[in-house]
This record gives sequence, structure tokens and C-alpha cells, in this order.
Amino acid sequence: MTPTATAHALQLIDDELSGVTGTLATERSDQIAALAAVLQSARRVFVFGLGRSGLALQMTGMRLMHVGLAVHIVGDATTPAIGPGDVLFAASGSGTTGGIVRAADNAVKAGARVVAITANPDSPLAAASVATVVVPAAGKLDRSGAKSAQYAGSLFEQSVVVIGDAVFHTLWLASGETADDLWPRHSNLE
Repeated sequence: MTPTATAHALQLIDDELSGVTGTLATERSDQIAALAAVLQSARRVFVFGLGRSGLALQMTGMRLMHVGLAVHIVGDATTPAIGPGDVLFAASGSGTTGGIVRAADNAVKAGARVVAITANPDSPLAAASVATVVVPAAGKLDRSGAKSAQYAGSLFEQSVVVIGDAVFHTLWLASGETADDLWPRHSNLE
């Protein structure tokens, strides 16, 4: 391991992520705004993803709680049933992950809305969603290097974090609250 190799890796990640965020900002900011609007009107938000995408989306769930939304992480023992007025917020690069697609279908059947982040606009997850952010990144099975030199969907997962922060920031600005207003919602059990 050399500092040069590390610097190269950091520059590669920065370049790829900048390319994605640039495309999102110039060509797909309407998708992010639509997703944020659905979340803003939700009675409760249920966050669901698997693997690294799920971990990235859980970070967004925390921030949505900080801005005052009622948030549940799907799979937690205390997560209630989803229903009318609720929103399932899902992330899947392929948009075909079985458990996530089933959850989206179940949410719709229960009268909830679905919003999603995916790299596949033609996926079952996108079809079930009322608002979808399409990330121009490789899925985890794409090892061609055409969209990303990073391993197994890393660029998509990094994008989920950034999109989540953009959604949060949009909702925070719309709330009119200050950082001091949000702070009491931060965990105090640490």
C-alpha cells in the first residue's frame, strides 16, 4: 500500500461520484424533488434496503427522523404494519431484489405509496414507485467497468448516501427549522 495508490483510489471515487451527482443535479433534480415531496407528506416513512444499499438508506432514515418525520427501519422488531398515508422508501441498484420488490408490492396492497432509488428505471421496484430517483451507476453484478471502476455497486451505494442527504437537506430547508431546532431529536442514549 502506498500513498500514491490511496490518492488514486480517492480521486477515482471522487471523479465517479462527482459525475453521478452532476448528472443528478442537472438532469434529474426533479426526481429528487418529487421523492422529497412524497416523504414530506407521509404519515410515516418505512426505510428498506438490503446489504450496503440498505445500510446507506438507514443513514437517510436517521436524518429524516431528525427533520421530524416518523421513521421506521423495516426489519426492526418494533416496526409496525404499513398502511394508508405511509411511504415505503426503498433502495435497490437492480430494482429486482426479491425481498424489496415483495415489500413494495405489499406496501401498495396495504394502501401505502412507494418511493425508490435504483439504477434500473425499468425494474419492478421503479414500476411500483410513485417517485423514483434513477442513479446513473453500475449495479453490483456489472463488472464491465463501463459505468464504474469500483467494485460491486459501490458507486450506487455511495450515491444513495448523497441522494439521501440531498433529500434531507431539501426537507430541512423547507421546514424553516434551525440546526438547534433539530438537535433535540438526535439520540441522547449514546
